[in-house]
Amino acid sequence: MNEQTAIKIVHEALLTKPEFPAFKAGDTIVVTYRIREGEKTREQDFRGDVIQIKGHGLTRTFTVRKISHGVGVERIFAFSNPNIAEIKVIKRGRVRRARLYYLRNLVGKKARIKELKSFGTSNAASSASNEE
Repeated sequence: MNEQTAIKIVHEALLTKPEFPAFKAGDTIVVTYRIREGEKTREQDFRGDVIQIKGHGLTRTFTVRKISHGVGVERIFAFSNPNIAEIKVIKRGRVRRARLYYLRNLVGKKARIKELKSFGTSNAASSASNEE
């Protein structure tokens, strides 16, 4: 057995498969994570746009960017982090790149990401409301 297959076996054994929704770069998400302060724990939300997803296995991470009081704040989360309580996808973004680093240089309305209109879910919801 070579070194790479041994590493792959160890990664698969240690990797816990979290049940997170599928998201990609450009999506707006809310990451709820647990913060431990001394003996107390609390949950805090971090809402922003996903600007990249990289890695694989245990080292897979995603970066979320938000603007807080006019200052850009980025936070990197690991998919295998046990402190992530939940991830909610707020809206899907329509982007043509996997890495959205260009958002760092934009401010105001130019930094917006267009929303992806998914026709399958909106038509089903509107037709269900019409039937009632």
